[in-house]
Amino acid sequence: MKLQVLAAASAAFVAMAAAGAALAAEPVVAKLQAPVAAKTRAIAGGAIFMCEADACQAAAPTPRTLTAASCKELAKSVGAVASYGDSRKQLDEEKLGKCNAGAATEVAKR
Repeated sequence: MKLQVLAAASAAFVAMAAAGAALAAEPVVAKLQAPVAAKTRAIAGGAIFMCEADACQAAAPTPRTLTAASCKELAKSVGAVASYGDSRKQLDEEKLGKCNAGAATEVAKR
């Protein structure tokens, strides 16, 4: 009986780990309100964003990447963000407003 419980628990753990890895692999994309002047690399929410023209993409996001706080970190580096998220979830207008708070002034200081 104990062996069956252990086997079931192990199988559940492996399934959850595989599902977590699959979810983490989806890129997070930020569409910018204005294009960057040159290819830019920025770190936000524990992920590396590669930015070119009016888009930034984190190919290997962390669980912290798809948050308004992460969006705000990115906006401070590359400017105001028009949309932010992955294919399943996008930040709503209220969270985008928080994301962009101070973005223009931070970029202007550079």
